[in-house]
Amino acid sequence: MRSAPTILHLDMDAFYASVEQASKPSLRGKAVIVGGLGPRGVVATASYEARVHGVHSAMPMSQARRLAPNAAYLVPRFALYRSISDQVMALLRALSPLVEPLSLDEAFVDLEAGGTAWDERSARLVGAKLRADIRAVTGLTGSVGLAASKMLAKIASEEAKPDGLVVIRPGTEREMLAPMSVRTLPGVGPATGDHLRRAGIHTVGEIAEAGEDELVRLLGKAHGHALYAMALARDDRPVVAERETKSVSVEDTYDVDIHDRVRVGLEVQRLADRCVRRLRGAGLSGRTIVLKVRRYDFSTLTRSETLRGPTDDLAVVREAAARLLDSVDTTGGVRLLGVGVSGLADYTQEDLFAQAAGGAGEEAADGEEPEPAPEPRPEVPVERRWSAGHDVRHTEYGHGWVQGSGLGRVTVRFETPGSAPGRVKTFRVDDPALEAADPLPLVETPPDLPEPMRPPETPPPRPLEA
Repeated sequence: MRSAPTILHLDMDAFYASVEQASKPSLRGKAVIVGGLGPRGVVATASYEARVHGVHSAMPMSQARRLAPNAAYLVPRFALYRSISDQVMALLRALSPLVEPLSLDEAFVDLEAGGTAWDERSARLVGAKLRADIRAVTGLTGSVGLAASKMLAKIASEEAKPDGLVVIRPGTEREMLAPMSVRTLPGVGPATGDHLRRAGIHTVGEIAEAGEDELVRLLGKAHGHALYAMALARDDRPVVAERETKSVSVEDTYDVDIHDRVRVGLEVQRLADRCVRRLRGAGLSGRTIVLKVRRYDFSTLTRSETLRGPTDDLAVVREAAARLLDSVDTTGGVRLLGVGVSGLADYTQEDLFAQAAGGAGEEAADGEEPEPAPEPRPEVPVERRWSAGHDVRHTEYGHGWVQGSGLGRVTVRFETPGSAPGRVKTFRVDDPALEAADPLPLVETPPDLPEPMRPPETPPPRPLEA
């Protein structure tokens, strides 16, 4: 472990919910819950105002509604979250070439590798400036932890929440960890926590006192060794620059099981369309098409087909997904469907003819006519759906967002990130003056992204090795 707190962990505060509050003036300071809104939905993020009522991530949405019936319940807007995440990650890359994203709203940074920090003072300056830059560029807040290891930096950022900065000084780690709950350590979930509690171990300090042999006896060799090392604040894992994307996929969970085979087929085609849009948006293509089906009894089936070359062609992905669906029995109903592409590349196969035709046959010999590709499936008109929280535009009232819909009506609040709380109007769901819109930026004129940071002063020279 290093001798200075030069590993930084950033965790954006209640990210999805904070984005929604920043973009919707009428929701600022109020309980906001983002996630799937159907009876099988789960909470993705809850604002701090909602957490007061006991709502938290991964909670069933039905339970959240009982705890916070007056909260605003919104469907996620992932395209907007990704765009803001890109801005935040750009700020982190200005600090160091070693940035390890963990999710859209969380990442490790090795400040020492970037030459931007070498001791506690310089690390504090970097952390404070980062938080200010994030607020200036996105209008949001993030919490920063600084320590000599990844595990401790993450614990520090949790202690800093919300909108704070905590530094764990090297040499104080064990003293700081000792009174904390065993659940503080990575990998200690409810089951492991209960197992330790039954053995009379409640705090990190008690883990260290129990000794390595006792932990191995309780938890097994691998888990016991790892947990003992963490209790002693030992963590030498390096910050690893972001890993290559291995797959692109989309999936939907349905509020009511789908029994109609034709409807299942149409849903697979719709998911294939979304998957290809995401694939192209990332500038990627792939060779393997994957279909995921979770049936009424919670059994999950996965089918895949590998093409002769990478593609981002919609017709190819659609046809492959349809063939995969033909091999799956959906009798009894389907509760989840997913379509993905793996075996990614940053180029596409020029000759897609054989792939569209099935990808399994040999190329036609010279002078022979290849078999024609199948006729493309006709586009199926999709009924307009107005998801709570999503952006719309009205020809007369301008930009707004959907508060809710049902019984042939949709209710819209007209406001923008920079406006005062707006007025509410209700329309028919098929009103021609109302259309879906792209999200507006949270900050109208964000400042230019900073240049890579330079140390505020020359670091002390390192002694020459003998």
